[in-house]
Amino acid sequence: MKPTMTSGAPRTPGTSGAPRTPGTSGAPRTPGSYPLTQLRPPRAAAWAAFRALLARDRAVLRKEAKGFVLRTVMQPLLLLFVFTYVFPTIGQGIGGAAGAREFATMLVAGVVATAMIFSGIQAVALPLVREFGYTREIEDRVLAPLPVWAVAVAKIVSGALQALLAGLIVFPLAMVVPIDGVRLDIHWATLLAVAPLAAVAGASLGLTIGTRVQPHQVPLMFSVIVLPMTFLGATYYPWARLTPIPWLKVAVLANPLVYMSEGFRMALTPVPAMPAPAVYGALVGFTALLAWLGIGGFRKRVLA
Repeated sequence: MKPTMTSGAPRTPGTSGAPRTPGTSGAPRTPGSYPLTQLRPPRAAAWAAFRALLARDRAVLRKEAKGFVLRTVMQPLLLLFVFTYVFPTIGQGIGGAAGAREFATMLVAGVVATAMIFSGIQAVALPLVREFGYTREIEDRVLAPLPVWAVAVAKIVSGALQALLAGLIVFPLAMVVPIDGVRLDIHWATLLAVAPLAAVAGASLGLTIGTRVQPHQVPLMFSVIVLPMTFLGATYYPWARLTPIPWLKVAVLANPLVYMSEGFRMALTPVPAMPAPAVYGALVGFTALLAWLGIGGFRKRVLA
């Protein structure tokens, strides 16, 4: 009697007769037989997407490198040129002839801090206003296999890296522009602690502003936020010199730029600065608060 053949897929030895499908037990798997979700686990996909967002921002920065350098250098260069070169040359140096070098030394920290915080704002806040506004580019970013909060963190990281780069660009200017030179006393451990905190705080401030400002409010932002922060951020004077105006000395403590300026003054110059625990504590506190507010605002704008 001849054996009968059943219809359907051919049987494979060692199986019960069911057709062999990719990914089932009893047959060796080949790379092409894995489901796509198993080829890249969720954590690996999220990490790859996070790096891709940073790479995109880096590519944009590379393309716009000239504009980045120009906007980073212009304000500090003019500030240093007028206050530490022009004024002493025409006999109107701040503090007189003897105090010109002291003022230039004191100004170095404020210039670096200002460049970093506003680079963070420009790198995060202004693009966010545009992406949430007329371009709607933010919709492409949140389609990445990432939680919404992680997309916001990528913005902070990218802005912080640009803030660090701005500090590196501006610092040599503070060394060569002043006509009387500057006296540096660099403490590397302090500098390596203050610089990343200042960079992340500036980028977090940019995220907080960018998620709350509408495109038509950008000019108002510079008038209401940027200018007061600059003039009341211990940029042109140490915080301790405000003792004759006690109410102002207390009020400016709400300005994160004060702690950045004092931190860099402590790290780069021999000029007396705010106590280190107060600087570190305030920078950590402001960074955490601004990051929390920024990420919360980002989630609210995306999910609205």
